[in-house]
Amino acid sequence: MKDLLKKLVEAFGPAGNEGPIRDIIRKEVEGLVDEVKVDAMGNLIAIRKGQGPRVMIAAHMDEIGVIVTHIDEKGFVRFSNIGGISPFMLIGQRVVFANGTIGTFGMEKLDDMKDLKLSKMFIDIGAKDQDSAKEKVSIGDIGAFHREAHFQGDRVIAKSLDNRAGCAVLVKTLKELAGREIPNQVYAVFTVQEELGLRGARTAAYAVNPDIGFAVDVTGTGDTPEAPTMAVNLGDGPTIKVKDSVVLTHPHVRQFMSETAKKKGIPYQFEILERGGTDTGPIHLTREGVPSGAISVPTRYIHTPSEMADMNDMENAAKLFVAILEAKLDEVILQS
Repeated sequence: MKDLLKKLVEAFGPAGNEGPIRDIIRKEVEGLVDEVKVDAMGNLIAIRKGQGPRVMIAAHMDEIGVIVTHIDEKGFVRFSNIGGISPFMLIGQRVVFANGTIGTFGMEKLDDMKDLKLSKMFIDIGAKDQDSAKEKVSIGDIGAFHREAHFQGDRVIAKSLDNRAGCAVLVKTLKELAGREIPNQVYAVFTVQEELGLRGARTAAYAVNPDIGFAVDVTGTGDTPEAPTMAVNLGDGPTIKVKDSVVLTHPHVRQFMSETAKKKGIPYQFEILERGGTDTGPIHLTREGVPSGAISVPTRYIHTPSEMADMNDMENAAKLFVAILEAKLDEVILQS
């Protein structure tokens, strides 16, 4: 999984520009499923046909980024956010645009750092003036963090683990299921524009019309010094979501997931995320409602250029997905 994860996290793919990520994933999953298609929104849908309930499993491809809003006379680039970005995480970091132009985030002089806002920041692309800057970037161009992945033991430090970690988990799941008979139809959906409001999952779920759905994403941890209270630790296993800002997991679905993990000897943790949500939100509200759950990869420093996760948590997340998809889900659906 390391090689795939490295390719995914280092590729360019902010919300609305998921093409490079989609191309990598498509090459990985073709031949593992019966059909691969891309919908009007840009979601990549890998379908494994068969009998039984339609199961949607989702991971978003996009990462946070910035969008050019203005270029001043000296060639400095003003920008706005694509997804949730803290200005305090940007100072001195590198940004790359789709055409390969690289810049550095700078800031205006402030009397008090507490006053730092994105509107007080700029991107320096080394341009001499406005005209030379416009040769490199244009209004509306979108950029992403520029950073290589680093593996240190079982840990990985990289940009965009949110949610390339989830994408890697889904690809691993499909590879493990290849050639096996399972009692479900699987729709693996690699979604777009999650960071802008869970958009891709909303339209994809409507089209798939699943009987049950699951998402995989990252979640925060409570294991760093003076971290917000959260019963999630890096390396203690993937989490089974109980609640976040957009979903309260149905108790029967949650129970099924935890019992499945126990039977297979897969370590897991329960997750209550007080802020934020995943593709499970729009999936469970599709049409007349869909029983849904979520598996998360514990991750430190989410929405920064240096997120950190544990490879064992990702491997175990894939194992749990395989076990879920090999189970007869009819009873879970009926109980929900």
